[in-house]
Amino acid sequence: MRILVLSDSHKHNFNLFSAITEEPTAEVVYFLGDGAREFEEAQFIYGKEQAFIGVRGNCDLSSFLPEKDIRTICNKKIMATHGYLQNVKFGLEDLILEAVSEKCDIVLFGHTHKPESIYKDGIYYFNPGSLRDGCYGVIDITENGIICINKKL
Repeated sequence: MRILVLSDSHKHNFNLFSAITEEPTAEVVYFLGDGAREFEEAQFIYGKEQAFIGVRGNCDLSSFLPEKDIRTICNKKIMATHGYLQNVKFGLEDLILEAVSEKCDIVLFGHTHKPESIYKDGIYYFNPGSLRDGCYGVIDITENGIICINKKL
């Protein structure tokens, strides 16, 4: 299964829509905040073809999206958060503690605008970077394992 991971569009609708059309085989689209309105528009346009999961960021003040989403996809427990509540701009310690406490396999976060892919103690930590800068990510969950890939438009 291919998962498209998007974050921090900051009103750059074109980049958001471009990333979605670049990955037509993605079955799930995660949006990690700071662009909730664009996310909701994309969900309305593309939501019949893919499952959309979103969380709000620190710039999504009027959004009703949750601050965190935890669910199991392909037998992998995935936590999605923007990252501002876990202070990811100052390090991943709080995020790691939460991921371990929740027994996650994959943790998706944004906020820093820097693409990042880390594997630590059996958990994948993945930041797709900022859509505003043309960055996004994909995760492939296969029988042989998990592959996290940072991409650029």
